[in-house]
Formats: sequence, structure tokens, C-alpha cells
Amino acid sequence: MKIIVIIPARYGSSRLAGKVLAKETGKYLVQHTYERALSAKLVDEVIIAADDQRIEAACREFSAPCVMTRPDHPSGTDRIAEAATRRQCDIVVNLQADEPEIDPAYIDRVAELLVQHPEAQMATLLAPFQRPQDVANPNIVKCVTDKNGRALYFSRSPIPYDRQYGGIGDVNLYRRHLGIYAYRKAFLLSYATLPQSRLEQCEKLEQLRALDNGFVILTDMVPCAWDGIDTPEQYAAFVKRYNRNQS
Repeated sequence: MKIIVIIPARYGSSRLAGKVLAKETGKYLVQHTYERALSAKLVDEVIIAADDQRIEAACREFSAPCVMTRPDHPSGTDRIAEAATRRQCDIVVNLQADEPEIDPAYIDRVAELLVQHPEAQMATLLAPFQRPQDVANPNIVKCVTDKNGRALYFSRSPIPYDRQYGGIGDVNLYRRHLGIYAYRKAFLLSYATLPQSRLEQCEKLEQLRALDNGFVILTDMVPCAWDGIDTPEQYAAFVKRYNRNQS
């Protein structure tokens, strides 16, 4: 069974334009993510799916396979689906380009979910929350599942709503969604042909397209979350951590 990672790299960003090519550490942000993916034990190949020739040029600098894709894809899932059509594989892992500190074991785990559950078509990961204020943060996505770990819903709002406490109750009740997915290739290609659903457009969460169309998303818990890079402040904090670790 061949497992590949595709990293969708979009040049435009509403909060940090061109962030995938930020290079204050001496490496491009997307390069950090690419190198983390290479450390995953179950992965056979790592590819970057770009929408801009500047990203393609940067990938050549650090010898990363790069596929140019249409610039008008509505989501990362649609971008990796275009790239996946050109690769022979069984499972595709969608890893966001702005995740330079992801644990490679998490990449293995999300792919392993599909290996261990042949009936599943799509999988993702969840982590516990540490602080109640993070549950209320709309930039951090929450998920509720059934007792078998199948996702019931994802939202930017605090879910479930704890009526007894007027909203957010025991922080241990909540699950933080990590922006990594695994798909069987055939499912990914058919999934990308579906129009954006109303829930997806409302919450701006691409995984809701799957739930809106009746598909199952299998989840598993991992010990902790990592922060992606969405703002200049988050990138500055990452650079500081990286330089401290290097020294």
C-alpha cells in the first residue's frame, strides 16, 4: 500500500501573504513542513502542490518535488486532488504547508487509521484542549464525535454547548481538530468533484463537505496539538523557538 503526503502550498494568505516562502530561519516555511513529512516512517513520497511559480522555484532550491496546480482551487483538498491524479498511490495525506512543527508520528497515525480500517475513506486527528479560552477561539476548530470516533460535526464555535455552565464547561469535554487528513485516492478524486456545501461555506471548513454528503470521517486522539502559522506574530514565535533549539 503506497502512502504519499501532498502539501498544498498557496502563495496568497489573508493574514500573512506569501507566508509559505518566509525564510527568517534560513529555510522556507514550506521547507520546514516538507522536511518534517520526510521523517514519517510510513510515507513513500512527499510532494508540494503549488499555485505560484515562486513556490515552484523555491522548491527547486531544496530539491522538493513540486506540482503546479490551478490557482483558483477553493480549498487545499481540491488542490491536492489535482496533484494526486498524477501519482500512483493508495492513500493521500493532506498536510498544510504552514505546519513546520508537526510531529511526524502524527502523519503516520492519520494514514494508519485508513490502513487499519479498510471500510473508512477519510480520517483526521484530534487533540485535547489545555485552556478554556482556546475553546472559545474561532480560529481553533472543534470537533464532536460518536463513541466510535466518527466525526459528528466540526465548528469554529464551542461544541458541545454546556448548558449547565452557560456555554463552556469542563475543558476535558472538548476536542481540538488538527488540520491534517488522510484519504483513499479514489475517494479524494470523487470528493473533489462535489460542490462546496452550505455548511462548508458557512464555517469555512472544507471537511464539512464530506459530512454534508453523508461520508464518514474517522478520528483518533493524539496527545497534544501544535500551532500552525497564520499570523506574523505566530511566525515570529516559531522563528524564536527554532533558533533557540538550533543553539
